[in-house]
Amino acid sequence: MAYPNKYRYTKEHEWIEVDGQKATIGITDYAQSSLGDIVFVELPKVGAELQQGKSFGTVESVKAVSELYSPATGTVTEVNAGLADSPEKVNSDAHGSWMLRITLRNPEELKSLMSADDYEKFIAEEAGS
Repeated sequence: MAYPNKYRYTKEHEWIEVDGQKATIGITDYAQSSLGDIVFVELPKVGAELQQGKSFGTVESVKAVSELYSPATGTVTEVNAGLADSPEKVNSDAHGSWMLRITLRNPEELKSLMSADDYEKFIAEEAGS
């Protein structure tokens, strides 16, 4: 799977796409395939404050419940309401099925995230290949 170069990635397998002060967040294809069939996504409400590296919700699959961690600090401006009724969209298109949008508080934080190439190396090491 090729990971989009326009995204930055966390070691917890979230992606973030930045457009000025706005950002869109989701989970990676690696994360969704590790989780298996996703049956529920719990996300914060619009207006919630996120902190980089802190949990902002959960993804529940048939295997387990996993925490979601924010790649950046900011305020939630939009939540993908479609995931409430169709959480499986994350399985079919993880990089196209965003979870939330935020207004960034500190764009400098993004420098600590991985590029697509770095992320691909990271998951290859994690998978032991």
